[in-house]
Amino acid sequence: MSPGTVVQAPHDTEPPAVLPRIRWLMIGLAFLATVINYLDRQTLSVVAPVLREELGMSNITYSRILFAFMLAYTISNGLSGALIDRLGTRIGYALAMAWWSAATVLHSVATGAWSLGVYRFLLALGEAGNWPAAVKVVAEWFPPRERAFASGIFNSGSSIGAVIAPPLVAWILLTWGWPAAFVVSGLTGFLWLAVWLTVYRTPPAVEREIAATQLSIRKLLNTRFVWSFTLAKSFMDPVWYFYIFWFPSYLKDARGFDIAAIGKFAWIPFLAADVGNLLGGWFAGVLLRRGVGNTLARKSAVLLFACIMTAAIPAVLVAQVWLSIALISLAMLGYTASTANMLAFPADVFRKREVGSVWGLASVGSGSGGMLFALLTGWIVEHHSYVPAFALFGILPLVCAAIIWFLLGPLRPIEPEAGES
Repeated sequence: MSPGTVVQAPHDTEPPAVLPRIRWLMIGLAFLATVINYLDRQTLSVVAPVLREELGMSNITYSRILFAFMLAYTISNGLSGALIDRLGTRIGYALAMAWWSAATVLHSVATGAWSLGVYRFLLALGEAGNWPAAVKVVAEWFPPRERAFASGIFNSGSSIGAVIAPPLVAWILLTWGWPAAFVVSGLTGFLWLAVWLTVYRTPPAVEREIAATQLSIRKLLNTRFVWSFTLAKSFMDPVWYFYIFWFPSYLKDARGFDIAAIGKFAWIPFLAADVGNLLGGWFAGVLLRRGVGNTLARKSAVLLFACIMTAAIPAVLVAQVWLSIALISLAMLGYTASTANMLAFPADVFRKREVGSVWGLASVGSGSGGMLFALLTGWIVEHHSYVPAFALFGILPLVCAAIIWFLLGPLRPIEPEAGES
């Protein structure tokens, strides 16, 4: 059979009955890692208004630093998934956390745009490993019907990290200065690392499956799912990067907020995004329980919440600040609700030993789109305003949804070719 042939495969079976209690601890650790990941990432966004003035960076220079992050993120996505599949979830996740936590601390000694760009590059090399590793945690510990909800739990860590960052980082900045913000953020990762290495293990049944042969990278890239999913993520994920990297600057430049006000209000959309993580998994679960097929349920959820993301378009046009933040919050809720379902896609189609590689390859599209749109955003904001930028990022999710509906194909297990186990 060809790689595109789909059948019901053994990797869609339920985990043993002894797993339910411990699996929530495992996904809880992935959630905490994602919180730390976004706390580390968002620290720069919060300190950016002060740091840009101190280091003399324009919008275009700032966008180039974001480009450096996305370039490393793209490179690492292509490698980290396969590396984590090879090393295993426990060791692979630990190495990613140690790397990006050390890189976060290095930000505290940045002296200019070049050094900040280098530390940002190093940060992204490690941070890219979070999602392939967390997706593997879901695949190893959760049955198909719970994967979207479990994915929503760990992915909600990105929103929680972004919620915590504005008030916490603003307080540290105003109390001890911006270098301390990076040091405190980075050290939290090493605390997580001690717990992870003590607690995490892979279910024995999954270890036996992982030990078997896996599809090569070449064969994964030749599947319809991988190339179309990669293309879809290149349009969806840059929307999230826009919010996390530019939202505090938008509040300062377009709405006149100072650092204290950013600390008070910049977390609100990320709280809404946290709700979206759970809402997206819940919505797909309702459809599945009512007898809707997996493919239709997941794709319908992505399309519905992508439409909700168009709320970003009027957000920049309204006069009232509270209404602008509310519309941005709605758009961010739509993103995480869509993503909760997209995170479950690889485990619906591929075996547990391959999902890290698949997610990493697909996330190359995320990084590529992030690089392109980071530079484009800087140019748009510098030479025009935030209005066309918000319009752009309100439309991109619809492009992603169209690719998923018309190009992705069915979300059913792919049968390996003859000779592959």
